[in-house]
Amino acid sequence: MIEPIDPKIERVIQMAERLIEALEADIAALERHQPSEMRTGLPEIQKLSAVYSREAAGITLAAAKEASPTLRTALIGVTKRFAETLTRHVRMVTRVKNASEGMIRSIAEEVDRMNAPKRTYGARPEAAPRQPGAMIFNSVV
Repeated sequence: MIEPIDPKIERVIQMAERLIEALEADIAALERHQPSEMRTGLPEIQKLSAVYSREAAGITLAAAKEASPTLRTALIGVTKRFAETLTRHVRMVTRVKNASEGMIRSIAEEVDRMNAPKRTYGARPEAAPRQPGAMIFNSVV
C-alpha cells in the first residue's frame, strides 16, 4: 500500500528544520572561532542527513502537487531556507579551511627558510660554515 504524501512531506519538513538548526549552530560556532562545537559531524546529524536525503528524493513533483497547498508552501519555504543555509555553511567552512591551510603553509615555508643552508661570500662559497664542534667530537683536533 502506498503511503499518503502529506505525512511524508511533514516528516521531510521536520527533518529539514532540524538540519537547518544544526547548520546554523555550525555557522555560529565558526563565527565564535570554536570549530570543535560544530554539530554536523555528530553521528545523529549524519544519520538524519542520510534519512532526509532518502525521504526528499521520494517526493516527486507530481506527488508534491497532490499535497495540500499549505504543506506545499511549507515544503517550498523550508527547501529554500535549507539551500540558503547550506550555501552559507559551505562558504564559512571553505573560509576556515583556506585560512587554516594558509597558516600551515606559511609556517612550513618559514621552517624551510630557517633550515635552508646559508650562503657565504668568499672565494669558495660553501653551503654553510663548518662548525668546529664536530671536529672536536670526532677527535680530529
